[in-house]
Amino acid sequence: MFVFALAVIFKLCTIQFVDGDKYRAMAQKRTVKEWEIPANRGNVYSADGSLLATSIPKYDIRIDAIQPSNSTFEELVNPLADSLSKYTGKSVNYHEQSLRKARKSKNRYFLLARNISYSDYIRFRNFPMLEKGAIKGGLIVEQTTRREHPMGGIAERAIGYEKQDDSGYWTRVGIDGAYGQDYLRGKNGKRLKQKIGNGQWKPVRDANEVEPKDGFDIYTTIDVNIQDIAHHSLLGQLELYEAEHGCAVVMDVKTGEIKAISNLGRNKEGKYYERLNYAVGESHEPGSTFKVMAMMAALEDKVIDTSTVVDTKNGRKMFYGRPINDSGAGHGEISAAKALEVSSNIGLATIVDDHYSKNPKKFLSRLSKWRLDQKLGVEIIGEGEPVIPKPGDRIWSRNALPSMAYGYNMQLTPLQTLAFYNAIANDGELIKPRFLRAVKEFDRIEEKFEKEVLVKKICSDKTLLEIRDILKNIVIRGTGKRMYSPTFSMAGKTGTARTDYANYEEWRKDRKYVSSFAGYFPAENPKYSCIVVIHKPSTKVGYYGADVSGPVFKRIAQKIYTDTPLIDELNSLEVKNANVESNFEAYNNLSNTYKTIMPNVVGLPAMDAVAMLENMEVNVKVKLNGSGTIKKQSIAKDIKLKANQTIVLDAS
Repeated sequence: MFVFALAVIFKLCTIQFVDGDKYRAMAQKRTVKEWEIPANRGNVYSADGSLLATSIPKYDIRIDAIQPSNSTFEELVNPLADSLSKYTGKSVNYHEQSLRKARKSKNRYFLLARNISYSDYIRFRNFPMLEKGAIKGGLIVEQTTRREHPMGGIAERAIGYEKQDDSGYWTRVGIDGAYGQDYLRGKNGKRLKQKIGNGQWKPVRDANEVEPKDGFDIYTTIDVNIQDIAHHSLLGQLELYEAEHGCAVVMDVKTGEIKAISNLGRNKEGKYYERLNYAVGESHEPGSTFKVMAMMAALEDKVIDTSTVVDTKNGRKMFYGRPINDSGAGHGEISAAKALEVSSNIGLATIVDDHYSKNPKKFLSRLSKWRLDQKLGVEIIGEGEPVIPKPGDRIWSRNALPSMAYGYNMQLTPLQTLAFYNAIANDGELIKPRFLRAVKEFDRIEEKFEKEVLVKKICSDKTLLEIRDILKNIVIRGTGKRMYSPTFSMAGKTGTARTDYANYEEWRKDRKYVSSFAGYFPAENPKYSCIVVIHKPSTKVGYYGADVSGPVFKRIAQKIYTDTPLIDELNSLEVKNANVESNFEAYNNLSNTYKTIMPNVVGLPAMDAVAMLENMEVNVKVKLNGSGTIKKQSIAKDIKLKANQTIVLDAS
């Protein structure tokens, strides 16, 4: 026993004096831990400074019931219960008994309030006992942040979010997700917490070891008025046509700024919400909106002109053993311009096949120069991949070119299509769609974003004038004529494409289409470009682009110019002349000092001269037939005036 006792003493001494630092560090590590304090994410603002997304701090208030001394607890427990009663509406006795029970059971993590606002947090900090802080009062404050979108569901997907799951995987959506790492996220702080049992931790002190640094604020290009118009215009049409999903995008022609982007999908209950960012991420066959690109390629390569005659037969023509059809009974022999106006599949397929079938690379090269085979490179994560087939590809065949001519056998996203139409409106300059204007820290600009040109000039001015004229006529007398308004001009192209048609027999039983309209307004001096794409509208109600998507485009265009306030700056109507003002002051002082002495009013405005003289109690007659400036006066200056004397002023 004696030897055993010596061994124990030896071991204790070893632990205390040899390995003491090691074991003390291990104990400290297990009971005191450094916790990260998430920084507040920066705010996301619209172009006019309206708040689109913000981090709202929320607080849980707890108390370490055994931390206050006995005297402090007994003195302040009733006042604290009284303050809690006024906050919660429960009785003072209920709160006092709860606090006493927590102290008796040695509860060091007793919850007083959960998920409260900052103003309520400040209120709690001033409650009796809690105002003494963590050491003397036992106050425990835990802060979390929650991302809020003040506009609700409008543009929620485009504004986006950034989340991290339990496995450490990040999900980044929209503007918030794209700029979270670089700007919005900020730098987390550090705080020491002590373990108090049952997996609970409380802060060691009131202050943080390292204060968190909030993220930068970002200012987007979104216009809240235009966004509201686009959202509700799209929503109404989706509901009317019972469509699966759709998107609408409005872009500033000159700058490339995205003024509105709405993406709505239907849930199981039939309600629409910002489900996915279809405008940026969904590649699909564009259908007839691509006919504009096909026509422009032929015009720019000078293989046709707008008056070239195209035989569209009676609405059906065979291409390499496969029929291509037009709606209705066909159009016969028509000009190339007319073929685009009436959206003839046969017309555009014939033009492209006749002039490019022996050299398809010539046509594809034109598309490549326009960057239609490349992503736009927008910052929002998940941009869809364009698909432009080439000879040798799996989907290439002799029918590839005729099919591409009217928007099949290829894929583009709505935003990629819009960017090209915007270039037509922008005198041929293809610019990258832009979602951000600036990054700021309070009023200091951290980074400013400018227009980015992708292609300086997509085609000649001649081709531009011709295609813009056709796009205008499409609305006046072509497939978009139902959109025509004599009071407001628009230009653009309708599109109706089959979708989910791999099994043609199944498709015939349940026909599905993608309806679209792309264009710009006003037609003569374009300010905005716009695209509307609606997927799988009910064929019982309608499915043509002019009927389904066209009205959304028209409603957006007209409401922007009727509901959106425009600010006009007017130059001041006051024209200051230093010499005239100096003379007037001199004359005015003279007349006030010597009320019977005639002043010199030559050069003064007639109105000022009359007012001055009538205050001198004389009669004034004015000959006014010119600029309104006094040229002559009947009484010379410095002459003494008589009461009620008549003075004639000549301003002719």
